[in-house]
Amino acid sequence: MRLALFDKGRLGIVDGDSVVDVTDQLAGGEAAGPAGALQRHIEDVARGAAARFDLTDRPRVPLSEVTLEAPLPRPGKIVGAPVNYLDHNAEMEYTTSVADLGVFLKANSSVIGPGQDILLPYSDKRTDQEGELGVVMGRTARHVGADEALDHVFGYTCVLDITVRSGEDRSTRKSFDTFTPLGPWIVTADEIPDPDTLDLRCDVGGATRQRTNTADLIFGVRELIAYTSSVMTLHPGDVIATGTPAGVGPLGHGDRVVLEIEKVGRLEVGVDGSRAAAYDRRPGRRTG
Repeated sequence: MRLALFDKGRLGIVDGDSVVDVTDQLAGGEAAGPAGALQRHIEDVARGAAARFDLTDRPRVPLSEVTLEAPLPRPGKIVGAPVNYLDHNAEMEYTTSVADLGVFLKANSSVIGPGQDILLPYSDKRTDQEGELGVVMGRTARHVGADEALDHVFGYTCVLDITVRSGEDRSTRKSFDTFTPLGPWIVTADEIPDPDTLDLRCDVGGATRQRTNTADLIFGVRELIAYTSSVMTLHPGDVIATGTPAGVGPLGHGDRVVLEIEKVGRLEVGVDGSRAAAYDRRPGRRTG
């Protein structure tokens, strides 16, 4: 299934070029908190209490007539994998990789959905796109082995890990509001038996910047879940951004960023630099 949020938090199943509203079939009724209806469904699945969605005779609305939103507007945590492709390692002239650096966290307040804008914070610091496969956890995972890791996955989505190239810690440079576009939906794990064989492409301004296959990950999805769960407990709805390949580059006002991942979907967002300020004007800057 492809599960999406749309039109102010409605839960839908995407069927071809249409969406079927199943919000009223959620276990326990329609009400959902700020984490969203899909987060609630993922938690219901983990408890074995999820509704079985029935699409029989339900109206279908063309995708072109709805507004898709981030499928997980406030995930419990977003875990990032730095330097997890060898070509990106070479591109950035790093002497280390995810195997040495471990993982980092991004603020869940940085999430936006399809069609929204990345807001550039600084007018004089480069801000880059990083297209990545996102793994959505479906079961609590703590010290799971690589062989059982995929049993803990709910599904997959597209993630853009936006990054300012400045001197702060990774979690700061990647956690500005709007810096984690997510979507356009979550494809359930049964649709993707092997997440380490997916083609990925990221275009900016109509030009392809990144093209790879997830087979080239240093830590594949299984190994990444195993490693991360050895550090921190992963809960249903947590998102792991698996890392980006070579081809990162600066974003400018008016750019359109498109991330396409085989079997997962196409995520498109804009870029707005109209409110960017000089780096030296940031709060807390030392002046003397």
